[in-house]
Amino acid sequence: MKTVNHCPRCHHELDEGPIIYRCAHCCRAVYAADIENEFVPRQQQVAVAA
Repeated sequence: MKTVNHCPRCHHELDEGPIIYRCAHCCRAVYAADIENEFVPRQQQVAVAA
């Protein structure tokens, strides 16, 4: 059974590694060890002044 990994930056599907995965969308390289543990910053909230 194949598991699908997603890019931590753009959330598109990564290629089939096995050591370094690559995202065709944003051209990012992600090590397999970092897929589950990579920090993904939260989107900044924009305050609306009334």
